[in-house]
Amino acid sequence: MVAKISVGSSLFGTLSYNQNKVDEEQGKVLLSNRMFESEDGNFSIRRCMECFDMHLPADLKTEKPIIHISLNPHPDDVLSDSQLADIAKEYMDKLGYGNQPYMVYKHEDIARHHIHIVSIRVDDTGKKINDKFEHVRSKQITRELEQKYGLHPAEKKQAAERPELKKVDYRAGDVKHQLSNTVKALAGSYRFQSFTEYKALLSIYNVQAEEVKGEVNGKPYNGIVYSATNDKGEKQGNPFKSSSLGKSVGYEAIQRHIKKSAKDIQGKNLKERTRRTVGTVMKSIRSREQFITELKAKGIDVLFRQNDTGRIYGVTFIDHENRTVLNGSRLGKDFSANVFNDLFTGSRRLTGNSKQETQEHVPEFNPTGHFSNTGKAIAGLFSLFSGGDDTPPDNRQVPPPKKKKKKKQKRI
Repeated sequence: MVAKISVGSSLFGTLSYNQNKVDEEQGKVLLSNRMFESEDGNFSIRRCMECFDMHLPADLKTEKPIIHISLNPHPDDVLSDSQLADIAKEYMDKLGYGNQPYMVYKHEDIARHHIHIVSIRVDDTGKKINDKFEHVRSKQITRELEQKYGLHPAEKKQAAERPELKKVDYRAGDVKHQLSNTVKALAGSYRFQSFTEYKALLSIYNVQAEEVKGEVNGKPYNGIVYSATNDKGEKQGNPFKSSSLGKSVGYEAIQRHIKKSAKDIQGKNLKERTRRTVGTVMKSIRSREQFITELKAKGIDVLFRQNDTGRIYGVTFIDHENRTVLNGSRLGKDFSANVFNDLFTGSRRLTGNSKQETQEHVPEFNPTGHFSNTGKAIAGLFSLFSGGDDTPPDNRQVPPPKKKKKKKQKRI
């Protein structure tokens, strides 16, 4: 059984992701703990948020108070809803969240049924739940549950196929060794077609890469400098030249890898899986946080680049399933930065019979989710009004007003 733990700040986004599965009849609620149920036994996002808010102190100091856990049994394990509920409860008890309010959802949208758990990371007094060595403890718990319920050791299979990569932690020391291991693993196992995509990949593992250009003895020089960062992307400590980490992560090696990646992505049609997954998620999202959460649950990280005014000018998708990094524009114009900028700001043009105004508000989504071929991003994703033309309904031109004739004055 594989457990994936993620933390965040958007309770609505996390609940929406799971409730959408229920609404689409691709999931169900298996268990709730310290949550109010309605008379018919159903749950709503609003009601769930009210319940969670009751347990969150007003002066909350934890930056990311939401925890979202998925428990994924081996494909060969067939478990009943009752067994999955018991496993979820035991897992939360052992991890230290047994007294927390939480919701357990079963997802049935893929052949391998699995469960998602939504909870909060602070207790009723505002104290943060102990998360020390949480991932290590989680692995130990899943091993215990596998033995108890006679499950296949899915963790071992995954580890053999895809070794786990960890973020560089400057505080842990030996930064050079951490950087070397992380950068080599990423450069060797992921495909990317530009240095920008390479930088995006490294950034989610707290690594920053910078190109260095100059001249040595009159000859042009190109190199790469790597630095450790914190979770905010701020540099920590001294940078390291690529030559000190190994030739496989130097400038020339990365350029060769970029060329090879371009051929692999094209020849194996690796963009299709990412394009299909992102397109599906875009049909139902209601916020940027929800978009990020839903994609992450499907094995894709998304990074946005924005200027000082908050405008999105770049977007990169990191698909961990096929180990491919793709800027949005590579997936097509419907996935460009402008599309997402308009999508998340709610910008659109509203039209009346003969009057036009621009208004920003929370978007209401077109359930069809069809993309536009006009290149106008938001028009393809949302549709509030039919028409979209500034001319009167009958297409007749409004005649100009008649000029008044001046009266001639009689001369005396």
